[in-house]
Amino acid sequence: MKNTNRPKFNIGDIVVIIMYGTVGTITKLHKVDQHFVYEVNHSDILFFENALQLFSDYDGTVIETEQIRIEILYQIGDIVIVKGYGSTLFRIVGIRTEVWRYADDGWEELTYELTRISDGAWLEATEDEMSLMVGNQEAESFIQQLHLNNTIGEKGPFSVMMINQHKKGEKESSKELQKRNKLIDELLDIYNDYKALYELFNDPEYKEMMDYILKRLRNY
Repeated sequence: MKNTNRPKFNIGDIVVIIMYGTVGTITKLHKVDQHFVYEVNHSDILFFENALQLFSDYDGTVIETEQIRIEILYQIGDIVIVKGYGSTLFRIVGIRTEVWRYADDGWEELTYELTRISDGAWLEATEDEMSLMVGNQEAESFIQQLHLNNTIGEKGPFSVMMINQHKKGEKESSKELQKRNKLIDELLDIYNDYKALYELFNDPEYKEMMDYILKRLRNY
């Protein structure tokens, strides 16, 4: 009887990726839901056992390929800010690699797929457009704290501030009122983001940003 608890391939085995007919070396293996998956040539793509075959057993046509290694600065799950979006926080949910090759030139491009933490809006960005705020290992704790702060904020002093601003805006036009309320909502979201960061890391720069946002809110 076949032992499903043992991997079919080992690190260092030379294998063929059957669907491509390309040769590579097993560089890492993982176990996911009782199945073994394999990293080939340090690639980010993982292959199941049925997608691979030992090179010594393969009788098909082998295609010669280029081995490419791309350094990835950020990881899935990291929380970042993006140029042009102020202090709005985004979370990395995907990484896309594009390889460009021409007769006399070639390069690789990395694109990060992001969702905005406040509302899930989709965005794509490159590494030079992003700055890391919270690593993926601390991200879940940060988001839980953020959600807690948002919940408290809805019932605490922020809700009173929103009511007062609404009364102040009753004499304004509908368009002006919507613009004012949208700006206040954005400032409150940013405040809660930095409050969660401050409580998580106790960095005084986050506290300074919180005080600055409160100062701006008082002007509305």
